[in-house]
This record gives sequence, C-alpha cells and structure tokens, in this order.
Amino acid sequence: MDAVPEDWERALAIVAHPDDLEYGGSTAVAKWTGQGKTVVEVLATRGEAGIDGMDPEEAGRVRAAEQVEAARRVGVDTVEFLGLPDGMLEYGLPLRRALTAAIRRHRPEVVVSLNFRESFPDGGFNMADHRVLGLAVADAVRDAGNRWVFRDLGLEPWPGVRFALFGSSPRSTHYVDVSGHLQDGIDSLLAHKEYYANLGAGFDAAAFLTGMMEPAGRALGVEHAMVFEMIET
Repeated sequence: MDAVPEDWERALAIVAHPDDLEYGGSTAVAKWTGQGKTVVEVLATRGEAGIDGMDPEEAGRVRAAEQVEAARRVGVDTVEFLGLPDGMLEYGLPLRRALTAAIRRHRPEVVVSLNFRESFPDGGFNMADHRVLGLAVADAVRDAGNRWVFRDLGLEPWPGVRFALFGSSPRSTHYVDVSGHLQDGIDSLLAHKEYYANLGAGFDAAAFLTGMMEPAGRALGVEHAMVFEMIET
C-alpha cells in the first residue's frame, strides 16, 4: 500500500452527514491542516433524520453545529451544507450538479469522501446515502473539469483535482501516516456529543479510532495510519 501524496495545498472533503468524516477521515485532515494545507468541508445534508427522538428541524440544527465544532477541532474553518434531504439522497444529475458546483467553487487539488462500496471492511452493509453520495463525488470530480457539462452553473471548469480519497473502503489502496494526530481525530468525533447521547449506545470514540488506526499503522510500519481507496483523475 502506497502513501497518499502530500505535495498539494487545497483539499475539499465532501460527505453525506455530520460525523461521516470523523470516522477516521478527520484524523488525516488534522495532519494536513497542521502542515498548513487548506481543507474545506461540504456536507450534502444536515443529518436531520439521524436522531429518532428529536424533531428533524431541531436535529438538523444541532448536528450542523456539532459538525462545525468537529471541523474546528481539526483546523477547518469553512463548512458548507447543501441542504439535501437526509436519508433520501438520490444518485442522478441534480446531485452531480450540486457537487460539481462545489468543486468548481473551491477548486481543490484533492477531494476526500466516504466509502461508496456496498460494504465496509468488516463486511457490514453500507447505507444508501453513503453509496449514493460517494459515487456522485467520484463522477462530479470528472464533471467539474468538463466545460461542456453543467454549463448553466456559470462557473469555470476545474480539471485540477489530482485524486479522490474514499475512507472506510473495503478496497483501500493508500494510507496517510497520522501518527501524532490520533487524539485530534478522537476530539473531532467527540464533538458530536448530542448525537451520541441521543443514540444511547455508549459509543467509545477513542477505542473505535484507535482500533482502526493502530492495526493499520502496525501493518504499514508506522504508529497510526488511516487508509483510503484512491481514484486518480
């Protein structure tokens, strides 16, 4: 497995829900912002359907605020929400158009997202929003560079994305050495305190991320590692 290249300056992280990026990806973000790189986050939804005992309007407000705090903890100042319906994302031109607009606006060299495969590395079935959003991200990277696609956006094409990274994929190909940044990632995941309190599952953020990154690091000869599936453009 090769190391993710880090000779770039701007990344755009695009995920479906508040907390998606914090399951490992934000640990890598903490490393990158610590190097002086700029990372912007774009979320398709506000996660309003994620708390069963809370009205969606209130849940969306709470979860968006928690995402902004989670981002702040890993050095991200800009968080955008597209306002699409949580739990009901649909693959198609409207979603690709919205993501293409985000890529053209922010003009990143690297795009980061979540696993779009049917399953996670442990064999668990991946949810629809993740599958739909991740695949649309992969396609929007190409769309963003084609000046004849989504011409109505009024935005200049951006063919400058070098590669896209998808965390928690069963087909991981590359890794980021996040040694020294594990606690940053844990802190960012812990920012979603209201969400986890309402789930009532006793989730242990430190154990979860350590259990993911310590074995990966050991296998790769570093202390901690976050692995990604890379699609080069």
